[in-house]
Amino acid sequence: MRRAIITGGASGLGLATARMLRDRGDQVVVLDIAAPPDDLAFCQTDVGDDNSVRQAVLDAVTQMGGLDIVVNSAAISSVGDVTANTDDQWATTLNVNVTGIARVCREADPHLRQGKAPVIVNIASVASVTGLAQRVLYSATKGAVLAMTLAMATDYLPTGIRVNAVAPGTADTPWVGRLLAAASDPQQARIALEARQPIGRLITAEEVAFAVGYLTDERAGSTTGTVLMVDGGLHSLLPPR
Repeated sequence: MRRAIITGGASGLGLATARMLRDRGDQVVVLDIAAPPDDLAFCQTDVGDDNSVRQAVLDAVTQMGGLDIVVNSAAISSVGDVTANTDDQWATTLNVNVTGIARVCREADPHLRQGKAPVIVNIASVASVTGLAQRVLYSATKGAVLAMTLAMATDYLPTGIRVNAVAPGTADTPWVGRLLAAASDPQQARIALEARQPIGRLITAEEVAFAVGYLTDERAGSTTGTVLMVDGGLHSLLPPR
């Protein structure tokens, strides 16, 4: 049994991942602002606050007796072109989506170095590599996540800690549901999102969790510095219209 912390594990992609790791036999602690909806272990955490992260990682590691897996799923969204967001909005979103990952990894580092087949998986996005309309700030943060993943994977080569990322397309999660609900015509907005995916539907949270499961598996010991696209082909396929 290996020991995992999952930020943003109370809902959406993080929750699906927490359940998947638990069901395969790993010990899991969710780090999130809100508690997960089932019996998953939980440490209340704001990844945007250094003291909160420091205490939560320490509490989780103490509870599990060590740490082998870190999944950075916590993130906040942002909508609009380059004129749409204030400096404060830029600072807040970068603080959570980018610096938040650095905080968690910084605190997890000494514990992972003593872990069993240690691995970090960051949740990036198809927006890391594909220009999406009205997503400038969000795309900037997810591009940074991809770059961080590759740099961290390089730095950690001598330690045996693997670092990878999963880059989902638009996933059918409560987060996307809230974005659709805010649209002027939620039904048409959903149809448009589905049509944007080459496979003609949204990605499921479980599909993303399955990708994280592979990257965190001990049998994937040669997989590091990899960005696994789970986006229905959005970043690379252009189907006929």
